[in-house]
Amino acid sequence: MPYITEERRDEIEFNGVLDALDSANIKVNGDLNYILFKYCKDHIVPGYNNYKNFIGELNECITEIRRRILAPYEDLKIEENGDV
Repeated sequence: MPYITEERRDEIEFNGVLDALDSANIKVNGDLNYILFKYCKDHIVPGYNNYKNFIGELNECITEIRRRILAPYEDLKIEENGDV
């Protein structure tokens, strides 16, 4: 995961990006997919490397979700319910 600087995090938080998503009641049942696709379509300069880099960012996000959120959750459920 590209850990951005504290200053950049503060800038993103200050500009209310995450709050705007929350206020808009964005769900992961298609809303987020629409937002990311629309952002790519409207803001990524057309070009193979630009699209490849955007896709790479999405893939790295997936990797971090699996590693830092899903894996510990799975471990917790194994403890609670027993392993297969």
